Amino acid sequence: MKNAMQIIIRPLITEKSTVLREASNQYAFRVIPGASKRQIAAAVEELFDVHVTDVRTMRMQGKKKRLGRNLGRKPSWKKAIVTLVKGDTVDFFEGV
Repeated sequence: MKNAMQIIIRPLITEKSTVLREASNQYAFRVIPGASKRQIAAAVEELFDVHVTDVRTMRMQGKKKRLGRNLGRKPSWKKAIVTLVKGDTVDFFEGV
């Protein structure tokens, strides 16, 4: 099994994730494509010392990009939206 730092690549800080965080105590993370929901929940609990109630995952399709006449594609990636117990917060987001 991979450790928590390998499973969670980075937190996602967007307008949509900020609204989720304020409204329903949900946090968004970019995770490795092979991670399961249980691995993601365990990694978030270990890294941020919180209690996870739910994990939703989705695969984000890589976007097409063009450089001159060359057509390429950015890699696909996996997003996880983690719901925490009421009262728990991830301190990483609070300073932003």
